[in-house]
Amino acid sequence: MASTRLNYPTCRWSSPAATTLPPRTCLGVAGVNGAAVSSKKKKKSGFELRAVAATAMEAVELKKDIAEFYDESSGLWEDLWGDHMHHGFYDPKAADVSVSDHRAAQTRMIDEVLRFAGISDKCPIGNVVDVGCGIGGSSRYLASKYGANCKGITLSPVQALRANALAAAQGLANKASFQVADALAQPFPDGQFDLVWSMESGEHMPDKAKFVDELVRVAAPGATIILVTWCHRDLGASEQSLQPDEKKLLDKICNAFYLPAWCSTADYLKLLESYSLKDIKAEDWSPYVAPFWPAVIRSALTFKGFFSLLRTGMKTIRGALAMPLMIQGFKKDLIKYSIITCRKPE
Repeated sequence: MASTRLNYPTCRWSSPAATTLPPRTCLGVAGVNGAAVSSKKKKKSGFELRAVAATAMEAVELKKDIAEFYDESSGLWEDLWGDHMHHGFYDPKAADVSVSDHRAAQTRMIDEVLRFAGISDKCPIGNVVDVGCGIGGSSRYLASKYGANCKGITLSPVQALRANALAAAQGLANKASFQVADALAQPFPDGQFDLVWSMESGEHMPDKAKFVDELVRVAAPGATIILVTWCHRDLGASEQSLQPDEKKLLDKICNAFYLPAWCSTADYLKLLESYSLKDIKAEDWSPYVAPFWPAVIRSALTFKGFFSLLRTGMKTIRGALAMPLMIQGFKKDLIKYSIITCRKPE
């Protein structure tokens, strides 16, 4: 059934003096002379977290659109690219990237993320939640190589079904399981996981503060939290928002990929700092993922890719047509591929 299209706007980030934010799904972080949104946060952060939530109907519609988008497109992606529905990690000095290296680059991304977070392959990881698990590629990799016990969640019933089938086929059903669930209301008790893993799912979250709150809630004392996500650039000291042409570009991408408000890496860091987490660090890995979107476009333009794309549906086709916009955003230094890690205190 066709769903109503909504225009999920990008964020306008407030200056420290601002007291209001635009409507719908924007999240802002604004200094208010030590005041905070709650007394619990006041002593920790010294700034206000202001989240303007979507209306209930918009939130439901967004989740429905995201689920349908991935229900429709995941089979095509798996057929062309395999298990991992995320960017690859490449050598930025490489003049050319062979076709065979792209899938290897996606698994290399997982290892590089763990290395950045200080997780050694010589030690078992323990219990993992894979937030926005796709068809379970990261979970199965963590289970098979690192001995992790993984639980993945996704909005897409098609993805959850396929992820469980692949885990069973690979003899990992006892190590990796998947279910349909909302990342903003995870079906897990507090403090359950030794590793909280979110690989390119944060960009789909309409309430970034609630998203971070859930990541922290399900993390066990001493757990590592890893967030790899698309962000927009940090605002300069004199800027109150992104430039009009930047907003216009992000709006087009949002409408194509069913994304709500974007935020910057700095905004995520402020959210994490409000929980007094340890070892918070972040890097822009945009140079390491530069070959990815051109390669995705080339795969879509093959005979197999083109006719497979035509068989999927309008949501997938709309996303495919927006892929050059992602390249444009990276080239303009507007889109950042950010890795953010931290540790929950013991």
